[in-house]
Amino acid sequence: MSEILSLRRAVPQIWSVSALCHAIAEALDARFNPVRVTGEISGFVRAASGHCYFSLKDSGGQLRCAMFKRAATGLTFAPREGQRVEVSGRMGVYEPRGELQLVVEAMVEAGEGNLYEQFVLLKERLQAEGLFDQTRKKSLPRSVRGIGLVTSLGAAALHDVVSALQRRVPHIPVLIVPASVQGASAAGELAKALQSLYALAAPLAKVRIDVILLVRGGGAMEDLWSFNDEALARVLAQSPVPVISGIGHETDFTIADFVADLRAPTPTAAAELCATPLSQLRDAAGQMQLRLQTAMLRKLERESQRLDQVSNRAARPAALLSRLHLRLSVFAQRMAFAPVQHLQAQRSHLQARQAALRNASHKSAQRQRSLLEQLGVRLAVLDPQLVLGRGYAWLQDDAGRPITGTGQMQVGQRLQARLSDGTADMQVQTLKLNEA
Repeated sequence: MSEILSLRRAVPQIWSVSALCHAIAEALDARFNPVRVTGEISGFVRAASGHCYFSLKDSGGQLRCAMFKRAATGLTFAPREGQRVEVSGRMGVYEPRGELQLVVEAMVEAGEGNLYEQFVLLKERLQAEGLFDQTRKKSLPRSVRGIGLVTSLGAAALHDVVSALQRRVPHIPVLIVPASVQGASAAGELAKALQSLYALAAPLAKVRIDVILLVRGGGAMEDLWSFNDEALARVLAQSPVPVISGIGHETDFTIADFVADLRAPTPTAAAELCATPLSQLRDAAGQMQLRLQTAMLRKLERESQRLDQVSNRAARPAALLSRLHLRLSVFAQRMAFAPVQHLQAQRSHLQARQAALRNASHKSAQRQRSLLEQLGVRLAVLDPQLVLGRGYAWLQDDAGRPITGTGQMQVGQRLQARLSDGTADMQVQTLKLNEA
């Protein structure tokens, strides 16, 4: 009997396939999860749904992996075939196929696991302190007089940035302060270079810096690690002028990017953001020139109309008014072309000369107003009414024709004399010519 019982106990349990897969999944979860694995990517595919499927392998084995869309959106790099990575997730069984599967929840490039954790912890701490707040970010100035550039003299980013600045804003001086962008001493050198530029942001500095570019080419996380330094982040936050970061590629993020006033996806893009292109300044100056010329011409037209009204009221002398009109036309032509010639001569110094141009235009308008006032005074002096006030009279016949000599008179003719305060009717009694 005992032999029969022993035989019954040795008979294995009969499982359904799904129940066995489920039991194995539970055993894996209890024994291994959560789990971290390192290996090389093989057969990476991103489905239309956003889910990613691939295998992790090494010299002795291979493991199928799935990374669903929610986790895949947090990737900071583009996974590629043969790339060595570190992943964290949960082991399980894909029951429809009975296959062992690792559901990946996070992935970093191999060797960056500890660095990434340090990055996340520092980022959360500085963010809590407010170093990333938009309220402390400085806006880019509309007018840039000088650009500071911090990078390595041996970096490819230096050539890219200088080329972009030479193409877009050749009239703006660029001050390069070299610093290492990789290595143990890089963070300290970068901070020192930034502080040397801060001194040139003062209003009385000989070389005025209005914006600073902090740039470096792409690389792995350990290559960019100098830009994740806490001391460097605090120096960046103290900048008196806007700082634009252009570090690595578009998918690369560093602590310096979050602290900077503006982040550019590449060093070249940082250069393109820092100042308005010269072509746009020229277009704006052309529009300003047109508006200034139009305003001056309208002012001249109003003053010319005013002079016509004064002339009509005075009624005499016509010859002088004609000469004044001619002089006014000459002045109008000179004023119309003076701004054009001045702007053409100063086009290469647009930024520096705009204030001078406005000042010159204002003074020119004042001079013309003063000239018109002087001409009005001179015209008023010639007013016939003033002559009558000195004891002279204006004679005219019944038809209103002026009488300027005795040859226009006859005895018994009725005349009218206009005096300073009224008129008097009279009749010619006798005529007597002046003796030669």
